[in-house]
Amino acid sequence: MIQTIDAALFQQMVIHAAAAINLQKQPINDLNVFPVPDGDTGTNMSLTISAAAAEMKKASCATVGQAASAAASALLRGARGNSGVILSLLFRGIAKAVKDKQTIDGRDLAIALDYGVAAAYKAVMKPAEGTILTVSRLAAAKAAEKAREENCAETVLEAAIAEGQIALDNTINQNPVLKKAGVVDAGGKGFLVILQGMLDQMRGLPMPEVTEDETPNDKAEFSALADEEITFAFDTVFIVRKNDPDVNLDPFRKYLNSIGDSLVIGEDDEAFKVHVHTNTPGDALNESQKYGVLELAKIENMVTQRDDLAAGRKAQSTDDLDAIEAELEKGNEPVHAAPEKKFGYVSVCAGEGLEAVFRDLGVDALVGGGQTMNPSTEDILKAVDATPAEIVYVLPNNKNIIMAAEQCVPLCQDKKVIVLPTKTVPQGISAMLSVDPDASEEDNTTAMTEAFSHVRTDEITYAARDSDFGGFAIKQGDYMALAEHQLFGTNVDLNALLEQLAQAESEKGAEFVSIFYGEDVTEEQARQAQAIFAAACPDAEVSLLPGGQPVYYYMISVE
Repeated sequence: MIQTIDAALFQQMVIHAAAAINLQKQPINDLNVFPVPDGDTGTNMSLTISAAAAEMKKASCATVGQAASAAASALLRGARGNSGVILSLLFRGIAKAVKDKQTIDGRDLAIALDYGVAAAYKAVMKPAEGTILTVSRLAAAKAAEKAREENCAETVLEAAIAEGQIALDNTINQNPVLKKAGVVDAGGKGFLVILQGMLDQMRGLPMPEVTEDETPNDKAEFSALADEEITFAFDTVFIVRKNDPDVNLDPFRKYLNSIGDSLVIGEDDEAFKVHVHTNTPGDALNESQKYGVLELAKIENMVTQRDDLAAGRKAQSTDDLDAIEAELEKGNEPVHAAPEKKFGYVSVCAGEGLEAVFRDLGVDALVGGGQTMNPSTEDILKAVDATPAEIVYVLPNNKNIIMAAEQCVPLCQDKKVIVLPTKTVPQGISAMLSVDPDASEEDNTTAMTEAFSHVRTDEITYAARDSDFGGFAIKQGDYMALAEHQLFGTNVDLNALLEQLAQAESEKGAEFVSIFYGEDVTEEQARQAQAIFAAACPDAEVSLLPGGQPVYYYMISVE
């Protein structure tokens, strides 16, 4: 039995733990439902501890204290999501407990686990039972009990894991959301996988290799979760470099708790990292700058993620963007274009046809995204930086992207950024049609705003799940028509729904109708849609364009 842990062993334990959770990250993702099924707990915890593993591979630490401190610092910087931040806090508490230790025995390990739990609980504004906090607390308590009986690091860690497993199995009974979905807590599961990886290293077991045929045994029933269970839509994570190492973050914690939930703040002497669910991520980011310099922010829409998962689709997340960025950044530095003209334009959209329209209208940079694919502030900021203009207009073209775009305003140092709050692609197109490159900034902004404000947008999509909304009994797979983001009607017959929408626009006196058809619509089907609107609105000019957009069969601009 391993009685004590030295620096070299501790470093290898962290590396082994990272490999262990990397192997099981997808099964953990499939368990995740708290507070909504954003489906990335395993990925977040894996990426978080992988940052520490990378540090451990290159570090040469003389003491356990040094190794734990280096690991904790890397965990904080690499922390992803709520679960990742909590994991970093658990390790930060451990680091504080062993900072002066050359080696640690069973009692030291038990104390360190307790310190970790205290750090995590202190950072979470509203600790909930049936979570990683519960599992870590009960595991640490058992470790302390075992250490009093036998001062052996290996047996103490073994006892902690065994008790943690009992606690994990009970999480399904402690949290109504978990019980409804029929799964245990994903964060608690991830924590135990990490502890088991550390124990396996102590026992000399081989480090696991990742295979592609891992199949999860349990999966959350995402369709059982309803809209009312998502109080705050945006999963918001950001890191801030402190102005003052001793800055008091308590007022900031209280503020964030007033505008959201699932709040966790991790910090070291140089920076702090925040995870919060809120409906106003822009407010959270703005407030954070009172305490330091904002370094990075990521925002994900959990409502659209939930809908994707309920419909059996892959939920878009910033992880997808990271993979793309990693490929683009291989050997390439971010583009920063010096101003060569007065005005420049950045537009968000998805679909080759829509991208072509915006390019033809003079947009300098396009950011891929839209419904279910919300780009981050960093993505938009890169496009702004690459635009060679003094003043850069940003067209978000989706109500869920406006706030992320607005964060570019204070972050861009050498260009003025103006975010026009376009909520749909047709509004963005209308704004670009009114551009006058010779006008003043004020006149150009007024003209673009005036133009998109007169555009009505209709959209045809599909129901991701059964629901009862706005007096409509909606069945999964039904066609849904939205008029200015409000539910207009549903039907199992797409053309019948288009006729209803066309009649409504005729009554409103439509003069110009532009129909952008999506990637799942054939040209023949699209021409049928054009004919329906032309018949219903004989006095209107009806044009048809291939948009190629996902999610929406049709985007219809009406003026």
